[in-house]
Amino acid sequence: MSRLRQLAWPLACWFFSAQLLLAQEAEAAATPSNDVGIFDAIGQGGKIGFVIILISVVAGTLIVEHFMSIKREKLAPPEIVDEIEELMNEGNYQEVLEYCESEPCFFTNVVAAGVRKLKYPFEAVEKSIEEMEDEESVKLHQKIGYLSLIAGVSPMMGLFGTVTGMVGAFGTIASQASVEPRDFAGDIQLALVTTVLGLTVAIPVTAFFVFFRNKVTMMSLEIGAIVEEMFDRFRPTH
Repeated sequence: MSRLRQLAWPLACWFFSAQLLLAQEAEAAATPSNDVGIFDAIGQGGKIGFVIILISVVAGTLIVEHFMSIKREKLAPPEIVDEIEELMNEGNYQEVLEYCESEPCFFTNVVAAGVRKLKYPFEAVEKSIEEMEDEESVKLHQKIGYLSLIAGVSPMMGLFGTVTGMVGAFGTIASQASVEPRDFAGDIQLALVTTVLGLTVAIPVTAFFVFFRNKVTMMSLEIGAIVEEMFDRFRPTH
């Protein structure tokens, strides 16, 4: 098991625990004299809070999956790199192509794109490699893009809960001649809890998105350098 895989579950557990603890703190701030549990606190968020929790589960699942899949061992397995390097040294380019097609990944897809153009001038080989590198990189950026979407939607959902709670509170005040704090406390709790839940999801998800975005860029450059070095043998010397 790789180091990243070992870190994935603890990070996910921390992610969910942080949401639950902050939700409880928000509820405690709204009702300091009551002894409420974590799930009671989350329950104060109503349907909107429940949607935010579901979004957080999706985010946590994506984060764990990205830790498992966006790494060198998956994008350019060392054993595959070594095998292709050996076949290239032997001049078995058809075998290289067949091997790449049987073991699809970022690295093999880029190599295959270059091998298919070997009968053309080297400029065509370079262009084909660059285009495939860009395509594979875009796929990875699109993959992690859902984290960016969640990071943007979560605080908006929290804000929606805030507005809903405040509208409810003012509606209660307007509809009654004599109003006690307890009459609109539930609406205020909804506003507080959904706000905290939304931010609790958005902040760590934003951090993870930036982390994976930088990692994708780094992996793309690293794999591109490996492929470029592998195809330098075909570069004209004059």
